[in-house]
Amino acid sequence: MIKFKLEGSEYIELIKLLKVTNICSSGGEAKHFVDEGEVKLNGEIESRKRAKLRIGDKIEIFNEIIIIE
Repeated sequence: MIKFKLEGSEYIELIKLLKVTNICSSGGEAKHFVDEGEVKLNGEIESRKRAKLRIGDKIEIFNEIIIIE
């Protein structure tokens, strides 16, 4: 499990989170996984690449979980 501390903003976009946590090596790779339905936000498949993630949100991709704090 990865805990991501949100600082300086009230949200982070989904594809940016996948890049800064090193789940994806590029924005293109992050977009691909979202398009393929590989990413869940709070238990539901998320199709919006720029979904705004806020404190308390939980992202699941492959066998990894990211919690926004």
